Amino acid sequence: MKRMKIALMVLQILVSLGLIATVLLQSGKSAGLSGAIAGGAEAIFGKKKGMDDFFSRISTILAIAFLVLTMILALMP
Repeated sequence: MKRMKIALMVLQILVSLGLIATVLLQSGKSAGLSGAIAGGAEAIFGKKKGMDDFFSRISTILAIAFLVLTMILALMP
């Protein structure tokens, strides 16, 4: 039981580091008024593809994994 808790803690640390990295690698969504104008143009022309979409999906998955691991570790005796 103790080894499983240690393994889950190590996994949680790795997930948290991955989550931090993917959030930091995403580009900013707005840069003031010019960002709002460019954001509207990107929404119309569909320019949000590629790495931003990939990092967004990975960060969502890692956030869910972090939440589940935290709840499991909190409920473990």
